[in-house]
Amino acid sequence: MITINIICVGNLKEKFSKDEQSEYLKRLSAFCKLNVIEIKEQNQLENPAIILEKEGEEILKKLKGYTILCDIKSKQLSSEALAEKLNSLSLETSTINFVIGGSYGVSEKVRAVANEKISFSLMTFPHNLFRIMLLEQVYRAFTIINGKSYHK
Repeated sequence: MITINIICVGNLKEKFSKDEQSEYLKRLSAFCKLNVIEIKEQNQLENPAIILEKEGEEILKKLKGYTILCDIKSKQLSSEALAEKLNSLSLETSTINFVIGGSYGVSEKVRAVANEKISFSLMTFPHNLFRIMLLEQVYRAFTIINGKSYHK
């Protein structure tokens, strides 16, 4: 069974976001081992470069396997293309990481080690909402791969 790591800066504060995340973790357990790894947000620092460096160091410690960086400036995929990507990657690696950066993005070191960069939209989303959107798309991808009726 493939392991999917969602590595994200910050944590969920609202109960409704935590509930949504729990629901997708439950649903995804049928298809993969899914870990949500939260990196401490360095918002107490004033210098964005130092924030990126410190958050980046923590992200880099968690990476193993194939890494997909969620990045607004990158290519967009359809749900079907993401499903194809996850399906083909599952034949090549045992672990796929999705990285969601903090409010300043991610460090150049994190960008450099990412195997791939994808965007969900040209729009900017709150981190808690984007995390749920990513979980939903990973779930949708697995339903497509497995011929389940969720995807329309």
